[in-house]
Amino acid sequence: QVQLVESGGGLVQPGGSLRLSCAASGTIFSINAMAWYRQAPGKEREMVATISYGLTEYTDSVKGRFTISSDNAKNTVYLQMNNLEPEDTAVYYCNLIARARSYSDWENYWGQGTQVSVSS
Repeated sequence: QVQLVESGGGLVQPGGSLRLSCAASGTIFSINAMAWYRQAPGKEREMVATISYGLTEYTDSVKGRFTISSDNAKNTVYLQMNNLEPEDTAVYYCNLIARARSYSDWENYWGQGTQVSVSS
């Protein structure tokens, strides 16, 4: 069983910065990808950023402001968020695609979510 523990959310003023962390624990043989999603009130969950074998992708609205990175030795993914805007307010979820054994299927895991609020 794999568990994801997120941290780093909070309340910040527009233009401010936050850094989210997500640490994965449990039986992990290999990781295919790690990602951050977010869900604002009344909206669908959307992908914010992904990192897979060193390659990154971002949704258009955060390009140039957010940076995703990972520490493979610690099974941890980070999201550095700069120049935050009120529209970034949402619950942010960590996502992991990994397998427990070399012969296992890839499994999809989610964190519990962390609130990010951007307001003056």
